[in-house]
Amino acid sequence: MMTLRVVVDQILAPVPGGIGRYTEELTRQIIKVAPRGCDVEGIVSAHPQEDYDRLEDRVPGLASLYRSVLGRRELSLAWQTGTLGLPGRGMVHGTSLFTPLYKHDRSLDPATQTAVTIHDTVPWTNPETLTAQGVRWHKAMAKRAFKYADAVVVPTHAVASELSEIFDFGDRLRVIGGAVSPEFAVPADADEIADSLGLPERYALSVGTLEPRKGLGPLIRAMAHPDAPDIPLLVVGPEGWGDVKVDEVVARAGLDRARVRVLGRVPDATLAVLLQRASVFVYPSMAEGFGLPVVEALSLGTPVVHSDAPALVEVAAGAGIVVPREDAEGYPERLAQAMFQVVNDVELSTRLGIIGLDRARAFSWRDSAEKVWQLHAEI
Repeated sequence: MMTLRVVVDQILAPVPGGIGRYTEELTRQIIKVAPRGCDVEGIVSAHPQEDYDRLEDRVPGLASLYRSVLGRRELSLAWQTGTLGLPGRGMVHGTSLFTPLYKHDRSLDPATQTAVTIHDTVPWTNPETLTAQGVRWHKAMAKRAFKYADAVVVPTHAVASELSEIFDFGDRLRVIGGAVSPEFAVPADADEIADSLGLPERYALSVGTLEPRKGLGPLIRAMAHPDAPDIPLLVVGPEGWGDVKVDEVVARAGLDRARVRVLGRVPDATLAVLLQRASVFVYPSMAEGFGLPVVEALSLGTPVVHSDAPALVEVAAGAGIVVPREDAEGYPERLAQAMFQVVNDVELSTRLGIIGLDRARAFSWRDSAEKVWQLHAEI
């Protein structure tokens, strides 16, 4: 029996974010499409037993779970400094840079191999949107990946191009994107969910962790612009770093507080309802590696407005309205005008919805999982 060991700890992180969602969906499919004679082991840092139980409920079919004696912070430091590896040999797949990367000789031990995932180049291209500690950690782990990884996975060709200017990974670089969960759909009780939330008939929606990189500030300023559509903005996502206080941003923008509602983290069924009923989905991110919420919105036929971050342009592929980020002072105005255009042009919004449905079908977690197995068979 051959075992693929997948680092799944991000699922249990305090703020799982997009990487946590990526890890969960990809690992589920890796298990489902495992070749005959292969199984999957999860790798996690030290957590309470209830977290392990929750993980095994969310990712059924793991053959085993390697539980480090170190907590997430301590294990992160140990892997960054190379003072701790994993016991035993075999294939390791890191769903992020939080991966054990250490020297090994493939010529002497071809069965031992490590693939690591780098989701974006933000630590280099937009370091101001991360914590200083986060920038240092990502850069240090990327250097370890350059030295020791047998393969490096990125979610888009845009990230591959940007990363290649920083590290010459050569043919070790592979593009394996994300997708919408097969279970992500509008539930039968959608009306009840909408009523419980008090959803207005028309609204703009944005999804993402509340942190500087996601562009919530420019979006709120866009809502205060005279060119913006006269509808409320609903924001879904957990709090992140950077002390992004929506009330303060709203006040500085001179916007009526009633125009913006922050819903926090919501279940997938609720998110599907919110996305499907939105007049426009806005993703103003300043830098992105993939942008899964964009694909989720497209999959439900919701018209999308997004920034011109290269990865978003690649993923949407013309299925959304692209807003240039250059000239930061003018960015909110351009967002406002794009939203107004979509909300008030029925023909445009309908066409975007149809194109979006077709574009979303290009992404499949099953395909991504099969590419992971293929990758490990080739390296």
